[in-house]
Amino acid sequence: MSTPYPFTAIVGQDDLRLGLLLNAVSPAVGGVLVRGEKGTAKSTAVRALAALMPEVSVVPGCRFSCDPASPDPACPDGPHADAAGVPRPARTVELPVGASEDRLVGALDIERALSEGVKAFEPGLLADAHRGILYVDEVNLLHDHLVDLLLDAAAMGASYVEREGVSVRHAARFLLVGTMNPEEGELRPQLLDRFGLTVEVSASRDTDERVEVVRRRLAYDDDPEGFAARWAEEEGALRERIAAARALLPRVVLGDGVLRQIAATCAAFEVDGMRADIVMARTSTALAAWAGREEVTADDVRQAALLALPHRRRRNPFDAPGLDEDKLDQTLDEAGGDRGQDDEDPDPGPDGGGDGGGGGGGVPPQADGEDRTPPRADGGADDTPSHAPEGAPDAPGRPAGGEQRPVASAEPFRTKTLSVPGLGEGAAGRRSRARTEHGRTTGSRRPEGALTKLHLAATVRAAAPHQRARGRVGRGLVVHRDDLRQATREGREGNLVLFVVDASGSMAARQRMSAVKGAVLSLLLDAYQRRDKVGLVTFRGREAEVALPPTSSVDAAAARLESLPTGGRTPLAAGLLKAHDVLRVERLRDPSRRPLLVVVTDGRATGGPEPVALAGRAGRLHRSEGTASVVVDCETGYVRLGLAGELARELGGTAVTLDELRADAIAGLVKDVTAAGRAA
Repeated sequence: MSTPYPFTAIVGQDDLRLGLLLNAVSPAVGGVLVRGEKGTAKSTAVRALAALMPEVSVVPGCRFSCDPASPDPACPDGPHADAAGVPRPARTVELPVGASEDRLVGALDIERALSEGVKAFEPGLLADAHRGILYVDEVNLLHDHLVDLLLDAAAMGASYVEREGVSVRHAARFLLVGTMNPEEGELRPQLLDRFGLTVEVSASRDTDERVEVVRRRLAYDDDPEGFAARWAEEEGALRERIAAARALLPRVVLGDGVLRQIAATCAAFEVDGMRADIVMARTSTALAAWAGREEVTADDVRQAALLALPHRRRRNPFDAPGLDEDKLDQTLDEAGGDRGQDDEDPDPGPDGGGDGGGGGGGVPPQADGEDRTPPRADGGADDTPSHAPEGAPDAPGRPAGGEQRPVASAEPFRTKTLSVPGLGEGAAGRRSRARTEHGRTTGSRRPEGALTKLHLAATVRAAAPHQRARGRVGRGLVVHRDDLRQATREGREGNLVLFVVDASGSMAARQRMSAVKGAVLSLLLDAYQRRDKVGLVTFRGREAEVALPPTSSVDAAAARLESLPTGGRTPLAAGLLKAHDVLRVERLRDPSRRPLLVVVTDGRATGGPEPVALAGRAGRLHRSEGTASVVVDCETGYVRLGLAGELARELGGTAVTLDELRADAIAGLVKDVTAAGRAA
């Protein structure tokens, strides 16, 4: 087993360390979600936490880590009456993004259950994580059905496995720690709320601090054991401080005045439900115990709010998490008077480093009127430089002739469902029909590999003709491996929704472009809810550009859309050809994910010889490759040329107007996109 990087050797990241340590002091806080860019020690810190956790006493031989002081009466390995405990280190169990349901919750031996009536159960990761840490790296990329299982286990403290009348239940109480890069997509609100705390992390911009990070990492890579030995004293001191805080925790007093501040804060920030109040109360208590005090102060409440509320205030995936700290201070003052400036400040940092310099939670203040536009996914500046030379040629990221400044988008609305026809086999989602592990049963087949979903009727039909030859006696059915049948199921998949947006001069009228951006924003919100990947291609001036390569982050797409400048000619063919290049690469990367091309344009094309005919040929190229498509017709006014409809026919898809895109439009609730290959 490799030597983990010492927790106390991590440079900076005070909020990250504080959030993890508070959960080590009080597991009832409910876990922590670590959000941040890649390469910021998220995984390193989580794995290092395990070495600081106190040992647990378990029943010898119990695969479910029962506590001998209060064993689970329903434990599959029980009963454990008067069992002597054996101490062992707390476990950190990692849940891979690509894990199967059986790997998470465990699996039953269906063959033995049918033929012998034996509950032969192989525990999963939830059983391994009981009374320890369940760590989910890239938690935002976890499949929906696994997220649902995690939610159930976290809410009930138990895991249930039920297959064809055979049921197994075992305790599953764990500290849930997740890490994620927001650029790759956001979490479902239900799972966000399950994390007690959230912290934002980013790489330091201080040169000396970055030098120290590199120095320590190189020293660890050269000699992990020697490096860990040099930090053993600090690790031991921190371990003792955690133990002392745990012992002090039951004696910490949470007064009525402090409770009023907590309730007033949650009400002022309009968080949903009551979980935030409970988490803030537990976090405030843990902060006081960590500081060695027996009474919670207003400063503890403030710190708890900065850790427990930001991720609960998001109303849609485009809202940036954060708190207005001025409003927070005002709420605390009104609810409890003076915040207690003379009180001893808590010492949340693992080495006395204060609250991380950012007020806790890693969230910068956002006063009213401050720009809340999410940053670019690549960390770069706005695509439109303010210092471009006059007369520069049209090019992506450079002002074009007649270009207008970006306009704000109109309010998003609920859109009709745009789906890819046919039956796919892509990643689980909520858009198009697909063969999936979850959904309604449509038939059966012989299993390929391990059996996961038994089709009971088909299995019985396969075994029944052979009972006499197999010497069946009694009432039991003699079942062999060859008799087992896997259920085939139909559910929904997520698609790659590639937006091709016309940003030319013909679209530049302020009200018109605002409506177009509102429509695309609405489709992005729909893509978020349906677990799609999204990409954005724009065209204007002389060429097209990939404004955002395919990603799971609709936030990044929304940010690029808001900053989209308009003006210049309409190179429609260039936009379609650029989209073709993007889809060609994505088919190689993820061949099972079917694409949906959404072209947002009025259909006009200018620049070069025969621009309309060239756009038609580009459209037929998509049609020949079977790409499902829809054209959102942005043409307005009394006189309409119908060019968007012509483009849709060349693509082999469907044209819808902005009004028809709304889910409450009169003409139907669902628009299925016509696949390429059907008659136009």
